[in-house]
Amino acid sequence: MFAETPHRRRNALTGEWVLVSPHRAKRPWLGQVERKTQPPAASYDPACYLCPGNERAGGARNPDYTSTFAFDNDFAALLPDAPAARRDELAGIIHAETERGVCRVVCFSPNHALSVPRLSIGELEAVIQTWITETRDLAARYPWVRSVQIFENRGEMMGASNPHPHCQIWANATVPPELRREIDMQERHSLQHGGSLLTAYLTWELREGERVVIENPCWVAVVPYWAVWPFETLVIPRRHLRGFGDLEPEEIRTLADIMKRLTARYDNLFGVPFPYTMGFHQAPLDGGEHASFHFHAHYYPPLLRSAEVRKFMVGYEMLAQPQRDITPEAAAERLRQQSESV
Repeated sequence: MFAETPHRRRNALTGEWVLVSPHRAKRPWLGQVERKTQPPAASYDPACYLCPGNERAGGARNPDYTSTFAFDNDFAALLPDAPAARRDELAGIIHAETERGVCRVVCFSPNHALSVPRLSIGELEAVIQTWITETRDLAARYPWVRSVQIFENRGEMMGASNPHPHCQIWANATVPPELRREIDMQERHSLQHGGSLLTAYLTWELREGERVVIENPCWVAVVPYWAVWPFETLVIPRRHLRGFGDLEPEEIRTLADIMKRLTARYDNLFGVPFPYTMGFHQAPLDGGEHASFHFHAHYYPPLLRSAEVRKFMVGYEMLAQPQRDITPEAAAERLRQQSESV
């Protein structure tokens, strides 16, 4: 019944709902059509402010790096020396407070033309090792840091200002609301049912099978039952981990493997460099145990039915609740059919 009938699905990680309308998947489209993007052709771009040896937009010059390269964002959204201040008026209706933080950029490779599916497993392992180091060093350097959010915006459609392979790291003095919701829902599940929410969910997904896209000895990528974006995926470790600091060498290697294979399938789906926002959720760095929190990654790609047609979050989505046309099961099947060769 659910494959053909409008219905709601509840996101177990946030408590929010998504409306699924599978009968709308065949509706005609006369709206905005995106231009197809192509990967950079050259391994070095003299105008790129992330390539080795080049001057960045802020005036600093990059070293001639040969692997990963991390630096403070020249135009950071958060500042570590923001003064403490708050405004609270009208019985809390008017409320603001300053926020300290640090924004970092990590270049995956000196090669301007590469992307995650085209990096080697060894190169991706180096990226993950950098994420581990950055998480540890930010917490040690800034004791007030409570959350480290690592994310990649790939493609112009997702707001990437530069095609050079890179990601960002934002470290906050507070725990952001999206992560806080996930923490609260996982703690609630543990108190009511015992054990880890995502461990139980992963066991169920592996038994069901229809939303699993790829798996390896340490990780599983699924289109989550409650997915909002058309080809959204959730990458979950088989072992209960709280964050990058818990990863063993084999888990690092297999995380590189599943990232490379998943993004290759994305690229092959519509034959273009697939745009997405990807990010890892790890437990807060606030000294708490957070035993119920299960480390994971989200991939949110916007493309809907082709390289030229994207999903828009407008109208009903902005005023009521998220809505999708293609079912998560159909999306997973489409991804399973794709090649992992790039």
